[in-house]
Amino acid sequence: MSSIDALKETMAKLRGPEGCPWDREQDHRSLARCLIEECSELLETIDRGDMEHMKEELGDVLLQVVFHARMAEEAGHFDFEAVAEGINRKLVRRHPHVFGDLKLDDSDAVLDQWEKIKAGEKKNGDPQDGLFKDLPPALPSLLYAYNVFKQIEKKALALPASVRVEKNRIDALMETLDEEKAGAWLFEIAAACRLKGIDPESALRRFALRVRRELESGEPGR
Repeated sequence: MSSIDALKETMAKLRGPEGCPWDREQDHRSLARCLIEECSELLETIDRGDMEHMKEELGDVLLQVVFHARMAEEAGHFDFEAVAEGINRKLVRRHPHVFGDLKLDDSDAVLDQWEKIKAGEKKNGDPQDGLFKDLPPALPSLLYAYNVFKQIEKKALALPASVRVEKNRIDALMETLDEEKAGAWLFEIAAACRLKGIDPESALRRFALRVRRELESGEPGR
């Protein structure tokens, strides 16, 4: 028996009639927080370059996938095999330069092709629409703001009038910005928010949402 089959069997037993009361009580919503926490712990090991603990945390994230797949299987929706098959098909489909005859020379060309294929897939079955339809809604606010601006760049959108940071100020920051300075400035902002009684997570998310809504509503940029 493979390790993944053994894990699936263990999860089936935990969820079974004679299994663990806690595991049997869970549903997709109740486990959502666990998935966020496990991903956060994995990211911490990546930041530290801690390979031994990374192996453990990858296992914890894999457990969440197996757990959700098992619950979906019990409800008659899909199983782990369908999840694995779906992502494998997606990887093959989005890498025609590896699994087909397309020739791409660099990573930028690969990413551009990936986005084109992804856009075609969305047209065929995704009910979402809008400038930011590809943006996951549950991102932490800093990553959310980062991705909102990424979409602004990618689609060559003008910044809305509410954005007080002028483009030349962003350019000026980029002249001296590196990872250490970025971390220090973000920490200082978080510390100042703490002293002022401001929730930086909520503040940034609200502002990023404001930018997004103004762009989607056609608010003139500057």
